[in-house]
Amino acid sequence: MSSMFLTAETPPRLRLLWRLLGFGVLIFACNFLFLIPVLVLQLLGWNSEPFIMVQVASGVATAVAVFIARWLLDRRSIRSLGLALNRRALIDLGVGILLAAVMMALIFTASWAAGWLRVTGFGWETANPAALLWRSALWGVLFIAVGFYEELMTRGYILQNLEDGLNTFWAVIISSAIFGLLHVDNPGAGWVAVVGITAAGLMFAYGYLRTRSLWLAIGLHIGWNFFEGVVFGFPVSGLETARFLEIEVAGPAAWTGGAFGPEAGLVMLPALLAGVALIHLYTRGRGATRVAETTP
Repeated sequence: MSSMFLTAETPPRLRLLWRLLGFGVLIFACNFLFLIPVLVLQLLGWNSEPFIMVQVASGVATAVAVFIARWLLDRRSIRSLGLALNRRALIDLGVGILLAAVMMALIFTASWAAGWLRVTGFGWETANPAALLWRSALWGVLFIAVGFYEELMTRGYILQNLEDGLNTFWAVIISSAIFGLLHVDNPGAGWVAVVGITAAGLMFAYGYLRTRSLWLAIGLHIGWNFFEGVVFGFPVSGLETARFLEIEVAGPAAWTGGAFGPEAGLVMLPALLAGVALIHLYTRGRGATRVAETTP
């Protein structure tokens, strides 16, 4: 009976299927508990940026679920997920944000050069500058939370557990597909958007594999969302954010992504390829290896 549920390792731990099922239960339970205070605040009349509040609370809940699952189910250290805190981590985080800015600038430039996009104004012309900065900061906090917890869950817990139980190829494919499906309920999402976000997940996974650290992927994710929405004015996976640039996208939806944003358009693919090339150049000669620390 024990072989059905436990591995032959020393000390033994749950097999892959049971670890993933247990992780799913933890995700549900932690989100339920952490969203209760947010709902109470809303019932008491605190309705300032409810979407951002819910997303940040969900991010904290997901991180807690990952940490509990890593400790109790995986019998591995949190650090072994690729969360070592050192100078290299800060550099990877910053470089990831910078590379994402370059990729989003390529998407913006290509769309503008093709005549699919025009700048109609600036955010501070239609909104109070102080209010714009405040809302931009709130969206920045949201994107930091989303970049951290989605990478922790997909490129961290799910990919690495699948890699242990299957192999690297299928771990990357399956975890990226799950990442895409997580956005299926976003405004304007369809199968094209899910495929596009899955492709972005493959690029984030490449960042993890080249470093065996989550910090580069987290930086890429944070920078992608922030520059896409707040800086360049695109919808972020169907969501309208605070933005410095007011733009009008009128090109073919198959290329631009339409109301969902560039993730649902072919314009994203050259930028992703450029991102893969830049990640390769940045990590060249790094020789990354996984940290496999068991819990005491």
